[in-house]
Amino acid sequence: MTKLALGILDMSPRFDQVSDEEALSQSARLASSAEEWGYGRYWLSEHHGMDSLACTAPEVMLAHIGARTSRIRIGAGAVLLPHYSPLKVAECFNLLAALYPGRIDLGIGRAPGGDAHTTMALSGNFLAHVGEMPDKVHQLCELMDGSYRYDGESVRARPTPKQPPELWMLGTNTKSASMAAACGSYYAFGQFMSSSDGPEIVRTYREAFQPSAVREKPHVIVAVHAICAESDSAALTLAERFRAQFPESSVGRPDLKGKDDRMTMIVGDVQRVRERLLEIRDDYEADEIMVVCPVTNYEDRLESYRLIAKAAGLNE
Repeated sequence: MTKLALGILDMSPRFDQVSDEEALSQSARLASSAEEWGYGRYWLSEHHGMDSLACTAPEVMLAHIGARTSRIRIGAGAVLLPHYSPLKVAECFNLLAALYPGRIDLGIGRAPGGDAHTTMALSGNFLAHVGEMPDKVHQLCELMDGSYRYDGESVRARPTPKQPPELWMLGTNTKSASMAAACGSYYAFGQFMSSSDGPEIVRTYREAFQPSAVREKPHVIVAVHAICAESDSAALTLAERFRAQFPESSVGRPDLKGKDDRMTMIVGDVQRVRERLLEIRDDYEADEIMVVCPVTNYEDRLESYRLIAKAAGLNE
């Protein structure tokens, strides 16, 4: 069986109103299990002021997870760059890369990550900061390759690891794709939260990609919602349970028929999920697929990710 390159995007959900401590413990458990099952990447998202999501600082949680794993690449999906100084972001992830050589991914995004008041409390005028995003991305790229200058003087993001973090741009539209291409970063397309023409957006990135000092070729991850169970009906039950419990979620409707709505959740047994993952890989010409598993409890989540690893041929 051909193996699919597969990763996990974890939002550190708080199921059944468990404590934040328990939610974070379950994220660490998932990362360790993902490494055991053969996943290549484990990323954590950044959210603020959300009662249902526990991780506000991926860079802190990654230090903990790095100590509990040994091989899997770990990263942020994503650091919300409009809120922060590019130098501070580069320093944090260079430090992680020095601690865990060859394993750190720095994903950046431009979303606010929380409600309006929380966002203002975090960094002030978010719209103004979003307008600074292209400049911040440019500065971050220079900081990562050691070419950044401030007032004509060289400024280095220390420490300087032998194997720097992989830089990724996360997005859902041509703006993010073009920004990733211009700075020569890798690109992760969030299919699970975009109704746009994803394959065309990814094509835009590939065609416009400008090689950098550390990245010669474009590289694409497509992130999807997926639930896998021992049978189609069991997977569908899990999906409908999530949609009933979180009706405000952007999770698309479950799909047991094949390709249609681009935001449709992949749902089914091992064979059906494998077929859909292969279709998405081919549609996007994706190098890797990253999975977000929208279920309502931790044991179902672990089992679903285990079966998705089986569907991808990771355990063979």
